[in-house]
Amino acid sequence: MIKLLSPDARAERTLAICLALIAGYVDAYAVVALGGTFVSFMSGNTTRTGSVIGQGNFVAALPSALAIVFFVAGAFAGTWLTHSGLRHSRRFLLGTVAASLAVIIGITQLGSLDATVGIATLSLAMGMMNTAQSRVGAEAVSLTFVTGDLHRMGSHFALAVKRAPLQDAQGPWDTHLRRARLLAGVCAGFLTGAVLSGLATSQLGAWVLLPPFLILLALALVWVPLA
Repeated sequence: MIKLLSPDARAERTLAICLALIAGYVDAYAVVALGGTFVSFMSGNTTRTGSVIGQGNFVAALPSALAIVFFVAGAFAGTWLTHSGLRHSRRFLLGTVAASLAVIIGITQLGSLDATVGIATLSLAMGMMNTAQSRVGAEAVSLTFVTGDLHRMGSHFALAVKRAPLQDAQGPWDTHLRRARLLAGVCAGFLTGAVLSGLATSQLGAWVLLPPFLILLALALVWVPLA
């Protein structure tokens, strides 16, 4: 008999996919609205910063470098919060990320969003959000960038083909193939978010960040079942 995922495991998987979707959405928004700078994909920013510095254009490297600094600051703040012992810390974390998006929406409505402010605020928010969930069951997941997820997905597929045993399996139902499907779902969530952001940019204008804000608010106030 195939063991079904527990309610907690299904909730973790759904939350991971939702947050990956939001990360893809916000990252795609930043690429369009903030001069091509990523706010969740720091590998891209690191490559761009190094390349531009190598060409001697230090000023042009500042936006991507700023994103890296604030993403790390967000990861620090998020990790500190989730390990602080504060009750409902994850709800508070997601509420803080939602508030950050609300700030950008408000500034954009006033027509005065500075790219530096946008990059710093959104990179900080994505760094925090990446700490909201680091695992689904025993599998590590990355919420705000997909490189690690894609690598682990490919490895699990290869080991599934070889019928290799899963070393940290939670039971006979927990297989390389199931782990690969989980990671594929997270990656698909990120891609879907980017696609939706591209569609919404032309439709919602200054309100383009409203959908992820509402989803985060709902998660923080209603849905997230864990601390």
